[in-house]
Amino acid sequence: MRTKDSVTADLGIAVQARPSRPVRGTSLAALGVAIFSFTFPATHWALGGFGPWSTVTLRAVLAAGAAGGCLLAARVPPPERRHWPTLAVVGLGVVVGFPLLTTLALRTTQTSHAAVVIGALPLATAALAAVVTRTRHSRAFWLAALTGTAAVVVFALAQSQGRPTTGDLLLFASLLVCAAGYVAGGRLALVLPGWQVIGWALVGALPLTAPAAALATLLEPVHPTGQAVLGLLYLALVSQFIGLMVWYRGMAEVGVARASQLQLAQPLLTLVWSAALLGERLGAATPLTAVAVLLCVAVTQRA
Repeated sequence: MRTKDSVTADLGIAVQARPSRPVRGTSLAALGVAIFSFTFPATHWALGGFGPWSTVTLRAVLAAGAAGGCLLAARVPPPERRHWPTLAVVGLGVVVGFPLLTTLALRTTQTSHAAVVIGALPLATAALAAVVTRTRHSRAFWLAALTGTAAVVVFALAQSQGRPTTGDLLLFASLLVCAAGYVAGGRLALVLPGWQVIGWALVGALPLTAPAAALATLLEPVHPTGQAVLGLLYLALVSQFIGLMVWYRGMAEVGVARASQLQLAQPLLTLVWSAALLGERLGAATPLTAVAVLLCVAVTQRA
């Protein structure tokens, strides 16, 4: 049986052995952010034909099918027993918890509003990563992260006249579970390829998601329009699998906290999709928020 010290030592060896590729790592993380930015609009589409529970469970099952097929084709052996607790955290955070909470919130919350609330995710991820890994960052890093987060939170509150809704509470709860899944997956991606991290998390969650999907589709009304099916397929194959695959790889190469700050740009990208594809009206404060957030991203990357 391996001790905690031996596991820590292995992680340390992996960190030292992996060459530093900040440009490639940042590019992969940025690609993940671009993919994630369309998750809420795709969820809006999926909810047009599926119930919230059906949407969440079906996306997980479909993504697990794609991931399992890739793992079988590549003949990847199952992870060591010591990795499964971390994979469970990834599964509970990004396979079940975050999709469920945000999907429930989007039943009563506009996509654009949800996007700016989720803008606080980078700070939650960076703070949790600092606690878990006992990493210290410069004052400039934290100041920029706090400023960027404050900008998107103020923007969100202004959109709802300063009164948080039930949807906001669900979204803030989703920040915690998603941050835990990001930190766990980012650390595990130091010793496993990113696509295997999310792949095994999806496959490991099947005993929970498959029965839940069967039950949800029986209890909820299902009207699979073309747009709803397209949204569901994007959530399952692109957002849930491909997006997390490149995201975890990017975090492994540039660090969890640093990569997470790129997500400060995600709400603004989602706002663009919301206006262009869903017809949602954006307030005049959007350009100012965009400039503030992008500046904060630049500062955190340099810090």
